[in-house]
Amino acid sequence: MNADYPGPGRRSFLSGISSLFAFSGAVAGIGGRALAQDTPDSGPFSHADVIAAARALSARTYAPPPSVPAALGNLSYDSYRQIRFRKNRAIWGKTPSKFSIELFAPGFLYKQGVDVSIVENGTVFPARIDADAFDAPSPDIGAVLAELGKFAGFRLHYPLNRPDYQDEFVVFQGASYFRAVSRNQNYGLSARGLAIDVAEPTGEEFPGFRRFWIERPSARAQSIVVHALLDSPRVAGAYRFGIYPGSSTAMDVQMTLFPRAPLTHVGLGPLTSMFMFGPVDAPDSDDYRPAVHDSLGLAIETGAGERIWRPLSNPRSLQISGFVDQNPRGFGLIQRERRFGHFQDLEASYQTRPSAWVSPQGNWGRGQVVLVEIPSASETNDNIVAYWRPQSALTPGTPFSASYRLSWPDDAPPAADTARVIRSAFGRTFDGKHRQAVIDYGATDAAPPGRIRADVGISSGTLVETVTHPNPETGGIRVFVTFDPGKADLVEFRVQPRHLGQPVGETWLYRWTAT
Repeated sequence: MNADYPGPGRRSFLSGISSLFAFSGAVAGIGGRALAQDTPDSGPFSHADVIAAARALSARTYAPPPSVPAALGNLSYDSYRQIRFRKNRAIWGKTPSKFSIELFAPGFLYKQGVDVSIVENGTVFPARIDADAFDAPSPDIGAVLAELGKFAGFRLHYPLNRPDYQDEFVVFQGASYFRAVSRNQNYGLSARGLAIDVAEPTGEEFPGFRRFWIERPSARAQSIVVHALLDSPRVAGAYRFGIYPGSSTAMDVQMTLFPRAPLTHVGLGPLTSMFMFGPVDAPDSDDYRPAVHDSLGLAIETGAGERIWRPLSNPRSLQISGFVDQNPRGFGLIQRERRFGHFQDLEASYQTRPSAWVSPQGNWGRGQVVLVEIPSASETNDNIVAYWRPQSALTPGTPFSASYRLSWPDDAPPAADTARVIRSAFGRTFDGKHRQAVIDYGATDAAPPGRIRADVGISSGTLVETVTHPNPETGGIRVFVTFDPGKADLVEFRVQPRHLGQPVGETWLYRWTAT
């Protein structure tokens, strides 16, 4: 589908903020303010309390969260970046726990604060700071922050890369956005709690986390649990994140949603990323870098076990693709390219950005993996969105529950005897008469490269020729697909390597457009 996107390109501001200034955190005491009378503010705590709070919240008319005081909301970018939470005051920073928490100040773009509470031994205590918890441009700012008792979010630390240093590895900041890294990675794409009406002409609704509860792990624990309360005009929800840092950081996500109104376009496991250009999508302007992207492609493992690879693009008009499935096994936005030479960017280090993979737990039924590609002229914008859209609407009075594992690996989970797409590119034949797609696959044990043939289909135009060659550089094959689009403005491709009638590689899908 082609259309003009109804709003601007989106990128969580934290993608720049986290790298620009080194926040540190502290808890100075006990106190805080409840989001609503139904939310656990003190005393005994369990996740059932969060579910009950979400149910009660959904029964009331939606009330937007209040804005932070003008002294914070009117801060300039330069003033806001001077606010730094003191590192020596981190929550659990002076305890035997391997985890610690640092808080973000509200203000500037973060005009609605969130409540953060700590759970210790089954009892909840609201986090509160004193006026000296932040390094701030003026004492007045510190006093306002202490009085407010709300935050823009938090970040978690753990000895991820070496035992003597607690690395930042998870950030919750801004609406329902959150990010994570695994060992030897740098921040890239983001995840969200829930997506509603993405790219709809009526506009998108942005559910936001309004309150968090963080459980204190034991001294030997290698995981941490975060609970969250989500709210928006048409839905309230309770979330539980079991977070496991490591070589592939993982989150076990449990959600229970309580719709206030019918929700016909819901996105589960939503991911947001950036793609500017690469081999398959050349840049519109001069750039010394051969590629700029946080993610290279969308990967899907269908309910039937088919592996799909869809390279991303930066289109000239909004592109929406739906991949219909039943009980998907997984999907994700993948940064498959890990060579510096692919990017040539010393500062951004795109080759170290994480992938994100959603593994549904249980049967998710019928629906589709949706890919939204938004035109963008800047790598500071998140212009890629992917999520699972259930076929059935969510209705008021009927709670909706779902669980999934969200991991942050270098690549999608491997599949036995399935060759992966390594590179995709478009060009013309030597004589210039026809257009050509070129797909390089890696090795597979399922068949010798010389015996693999590609099954190719196109939606419009003319398929002129398909040639499959062994590729000694990859140990796999190179597929040449020569085509003539004719008068077609759009051509959908499907390429699948096969041997003896069986697939032996990822199914390569792509939408070619004339402009």
